[in-house]
Amino acid sequence: MNRLRMKVLSSLLALIAVGNLSAQFQKIFGVNYADVVIEDDFWSPKISDVATEALGVCIYQTEEATPRIKNFENVAAHPDAAHQGIYYDDSDVYKALEAMAYALHSVPDKKLETKADDWIDKIAAAQQADGYINTFYTLEGLENRWTDMERHEAYCAGHLIEAGIAYYQATGKRKLLEVGIRMADHMDKTLKQAGKPWVAGHQEIELALVKLYRVTGQEKYLELSEWFLDQRGHGHGVGGIWDRWKDPGYCQDALPVKEQTEISGHAVRAMYMYTGIADLATITEDAEYLRTMLTVWEDVVHRNTYVTGGIGSAGRNEGFSIDYDLPNEEAYCETCASVGMVFWNQRMNWLTGDAKYIDVLERSLYNSALDGISLNGKQFFYPNPLESSGQHSRRDWFGTACCPSNISRLIASLGNYIYGIGKSAMWVNLFVSSKTTQSIAGTSVDLNITTTYPWDNKITLSVNPQQRADFKIHLRIPGWSRNEVIPGNLYHYKKQDVHLPTIKINNKSIEFKTENGYAILNRTWSQNDVIELSLPMAPRLVVSRSEVVENNHRNAIQYGPLIYCIEGSDNAGQVKDVILPHDVSFELLKSSILDEQVIVLQADLPKYVPDEQGTNIQKTKRKITAIPYYTWANRTNNEMRVWIPSKVEKIVIE
Repeated sequence: MNRLRMKVLSSLLALIAVGNLSAQFQKIFGVNYADVVIEDDFWSPKISDVATEALGVCIYQTEEATPRIKNFENVAAHPDAAHQGIYYDDSDVYKALEAMAYALHSVPDKKLETKADDWIDKIAAAQQADGYINTFYTLEGLENRWTDMERHEAYCAGHLIEAGIAYYQATGKRKLLEVGIRMADHMDKTLKQAGKPWVAGHQEIELALVKLYRVTGQEKYLELSEWFLDQRGHGHGVGGIWDRWKDPGYCQDALPVKEQTEISGHAVRAMYMYTGIADLATITEDAEYLRTMLTVWEDVVHRNTYVTGGIGSAGRNEGFSIDYDLPNEEAYCETCASVGMVFWNQRMNWLTGDAKYIDVLERSLYNSALDGISLNGKQFFYPNPLESSGQHSRRDWFGTACCPSNISRLIASLGNYIYGIGKSAMWVNLFVSSKTTQSIAGTSVDLNITTTYPWDNKITLSVNPQQRADFKIHLRIPGWSRNEVIPGNLYHYKKQDVHLPTIKINNKSIEFKTENGYAILNRTWSQNDVIELSLPMAPRLVVSRSEVVENNHRNAIQYGPLIYCIEGSDNAGQVKDVILPHDVSFELLKSSILDEQVIVLQADLPKYVPDEQGTNIQKTKRKITAIPYYTWANRTNNEMRVWIPSKVEKIVIE
């Protein structure tokens, strides 16, 4: 079957799925980070590093090394000054503030809160009387505002709104939230009510307005979000990036939103837009939005996603090229795109109640997104390749500095992704040692996860209702533990695992069935009930579809949710001569990469070397060490590979 026919068939199946789902949208509501306490051996140190090290870098770069805060100060005190930096730099200030809000919940710090309040005062002072706020246009000429769709005005406004909501939820302070509300009202009056077509060149405002609707209950913000989406695909997008690329698909503007079936263009823009669409669909139960989400998501995950959960293979457009084009050393895989995959897949889970979206979220989170920040929290990756000859290194900062604050806000907000709640039901999505208290079936229930995941396969969930109550707990059974690398058939395990996940309740084994990737535990719960989930966890080899040409005759290594790589630092400085046969056996060892406690995988592998005369090849053995992908490039610049040849392709004797 050729590729076009396969796509048509996939779209038809997605349409059938819409018919099955449109009448039964599964509304899951995320448990807010402010209601979750994380006490996790794996994640807590990373959250702490964001609060101290990563945000320390962001604050220094924002205040001292670059003029980002200075621009806000100049708007209020020196309005005749020229804008310094890039026209979208305001957004980095807002993302850093959002990360500060999340960090203050997990790692309370009066000094950090004072710094945030100081920034917020300067931002508020820069807002115009009509609610408009954007330092580039205010300093360069307000008469030119809302004239160039690519100048990121709505994008910056979206990040402002998100920051205001997060800071309000973390501290109860409304000042930044009110700034965001006034800017949203300005856009509503200036664009929507005035009937001024506007295609946001870089999406973000769409998802932010849905968040604002949820916080304020004001329908106009939901309507404004949908209005922004409705602008796309009608030829309104002209100038700026459209003229540069001669392709409206770069900004997902080639077709109206509800007619889109394939991924295209800039990966981060796409992720933010589709996050907003999924948010809207969850609230409005619009079947056409649902169809768009199902078909585009399948195109992304089944044909255009790296084994690390990264997306956007092409550097030329920071996004997508053609199906199955997934190069390794040239992979772009922007950190922000991986952050966007987490956002979008969370909303798809809320929309459908299907755990496969959390499977993809988890893959992106633990691999391609986490790779974007160094182990000490001070350096960052913009692209995240799957192979290196030693030319890749982490950076302190970037000219376009979206990634440092973006990965910081994701890690600091991890509490948003662990649990879900619905009518008389609770969803457990991520396995992170944490606590939350929720009202379920009319009673208050304390939930407590304890685990050493991802290094260990045991997860314990304590359930303590104030009084006996009937409700369901949807416990995710990860796809990787059910012989599914990722939804679809882009990747598969070389060998099937015959072991199955097991569940005990109060130390008694139970039989269970999975529904949409969850074990449904429906019973009368009492105080001190304990659920124990055990997942089959062993190193496994992953292979690609043959269409991913670069991965033919190559294996990747997965352990639990983690993708592994081999790096020169652990393997005598050289990994491009390593052969990983299909029958390899790994030994698991506790180790460390700098201060990061990890499980490394070791194996004795064949090595082919010339004999003393240099005329024949001898087969010997070498011990190799594989490390979690997210830990590479933290010690020095050296070779790295995720996809390792399974056989000798050629030998050259000089």
